[in-house]
Amino acid sequence: MFPLVPLQFSGEFLQYAIVFFVLAILAALVGARGIAGITMEIARLFVLLFIVLAVISLLL
Repeated sequence: MFPLVPLQFSGEFLQYAIVFFVLAILAALVGARGIAGITMEIARLFVLLFIVLAVISLLL
């Protein structure tokens, strides 16, 4: 039916994490602490997803 294609991993989650980290820093500098905290949590989540997917792609 469908050809078996190995799981391919790209670093998009890491790029998104860097973008959200920069947004968090800018929000903190402006004084929007709530937005800075939320964007930092999103960046942390993307870094964790990146690590999990990187480990999975190395194992497969």
